[in-house]
Amino acid sequence: MKDSIITYKSPKDPISEAFRNMRTNITFADIDEELRVLTITSTGKGEGKSTIIANYAVALAQSKKKVLLIDCDLRRPRIHRLFEQPNKRGLTNVLLRECEPTEAIQTTDVENLFIISSGPIPPNPSEILASKRLIELINQFKLAFDYILIDAPPVGVVTDAAVLSHVTDGYIVVAAISVTNKEGVRLALETLRNVNGNIVGVVANNAPVSKRSGYYYYYSAYEEDQHQSKKEKKQRKIKEKRGK
Repeated sequence: MKDSIITYKSPKDPISEAFRNMRTNITFADIDEELRVLTITSTGKGEGKSTIIANYAVALAQSKKKVLLIDCDLRRPRIHRLFEQPNKRGLTNVLLRECEPTEAIQTTDVENLFIISSGPIPPNPSEILASKRLIELINQFKLAFDYILIDAPPVGVVTDAAVLSHVTDGYIVVAAISVTNKEGVRLALETLRNVNGNIVGVVANNAPVSKRSGYYYYYSAYEEDQHQSKKEKKQRKIKEKRGK
C-alpha cells in the first residue's frame, strides 16, 4: 500500500485525524437519510481525489464498517495503484458480464475494506457508467456492504461523474486550493446540481489551515452558502439604517 494512504500508514498523524473528522461530518450530514453510496469527484485533474477517497475509505473501515471502494474513473484509474493491486479484472469486466462481481472484488491490507479496480479502459466510459447494469450492481453490493465509495473522473473535465447521479446518494467534491479558483468550484457544483446531485460537501485539499502541507479539511458546501446569506442580510440592514 502506498505511503499516501496515511490513515493506514500513520493512524496517529494529524492528517489521519482530519480524515476521521471528515468521516464524522459526513455521517451526520444527512440525519434523515443515510448516505451509503458516496461519489468523489474534483473540479479538474491532479487535485488528489483518489488519494482522499482512499484515505476516507480506510477511516470508514477502521470504524468497523464494511466498505467497498470502486474505481469508476475509467479514464485515469488510480485506486489499484494506491493499494498496489492488479488491474487485469475490474469494473468494466463486470459491467460487460465478462466475470462475476465477486470475482472482481479484491481484499486489502485493511480489515473490512475491499476494492474493485477499473479493469481495462473502455472507449466509451460515460455510456458504460450510465448503464442499467451499474444500477443493478450497486443495489447488489448494498446487500453485502455498509458503504460503497465511488472514485469518479473530474466533473470539470468530462461528464462521467454527473452520469453517476442515478446510483449515488451524494457527492464529495475535491478542490485543490493551489490549483482551483472559486469559479471552477462554482461551475463543478452547478454541473452536479443540474443533474439533481446531492452535494454532501467539498474537500479543500492543501488548504492553508495547517503548517503541514497536504492537510485535508472538510467543510459543508452549504456552510459557505449560509455564511454568504448571513453576510448579505447584514449588508442589507446596514443599507436600511443608512437610508433612514
